[in-house]
Amino acid sequence: MLGLDVTVIVIVVIAILLLFSGIKTVPQGFAFTVERFGRYTKTLTPGLNIIVPFIDRIGRKINIMEQVLDIPTQEVITRDNASVAADAVSFYQVLNAAEAAYQVSNLEQALLNLTMTNIRSVMGSMDLDELLSNRDAINDRLLKVVDQAAAPWGIKITRVEIKDIAPPVDLVEAMGRQMKAEREKRADILEAEGSRNSQILRAEGAKQSAILEAEGRRDAAFRDAEARERLAEAEAKATQMMSVAIAEGDTSAINYFVAQKYTEALGQIASAPNQKVILMPLEASSLIGSLGGIGAIAQEVFGKDGGNGSTAQKRVPGQPPRTSTTPDYSAAPKGDQDT
Repeated sequence: MLGLDVTVIVIVVIAILLLFSGIKTVPQGFAFTVERFGRYTKTLTPGLNIIVPFIDRIGRKINIMEQVLDIPTQEVITRDNASVAADAVSFYQVLNAAEAAYQVSNLEQALLNLTMTNIRSVMGSMDLDELLSNRDAINDRLLKVVDQAAAPWGIKITRVEIKDIAPPVDLVEAMGRQMKAEREKRADILEAEGSRNSQILRAEGAKQSAILEAEGRRDAAFRDAEARERLAEAEAKATQMMSVAIAEGDTSAINYFVAQKYTEALGQIASAPNQKVILMPLEASSLIGSLGGIGAIAQEVFGKDGGNGSTAQKRVPGQPPRTSTTPDYSAAPKGDQDT
């Protein structure tokens, strides 16, 4: 009985050992490959897994989480023969653990060299200006090329980013001078455009001012012509009325007309620029006497009766009746006599 008990205990211990050796626990974010007699058979996913003890064994432990690969700085010669230093960072994830384990040796080194080579290829096919201004295009091209090359390894390249592009110092100084010259050129262009617009606006203002001034002169000329026309009409009407008055023998109208012309003539003589001293009798009695003489002449001419041809005396308003039809020139102004 003692030997049987020992045998049973040994069998139980061996069974427990076999059970524990056949149970494998895979942590989250990893995948284990199983090899049977050195050949890949299956991939263990995260969790509790059972394999055949002493026949199957764990081959590779693959990290299936997204990983970061730092690309070191390297020299790149652009299409226009400019030398720049560039570094990058790459993000990748294992999608197929078996391919990542058995299709390539040293996965990270392979991805590093693949990314560096494609960086030189992509950036070397571009000019320096295009290289500095189109980082997004460079990243897209690198991502597409590297992802396509790493696909047989069961790798998914999720992102490739250029971190820094450093041109040489002398090239940076030349670019600074070029940028300064370009900005000065733009400033000169803007200043010239501003001056041109200002001159155009001033010319437009002068044009509008000239147009308005011409329209003002035209309106003024029209109004002056209208005023002269109305004045001529008034003078014509006054002349017509005076002719009617003379025909009817109205001496008061004649006296008014002559007095008006007399005073206007005196005003023109007084305002003449070539006259320095004027000696003329301007007494009111002399002016009235001259008007009375003119009225007497008009009575002699127009005061006859239509039937018997006798002379009819008409009294001038403001003058005493005269007994003779002979014109009295004694009342004329002395200035007229001197003339």
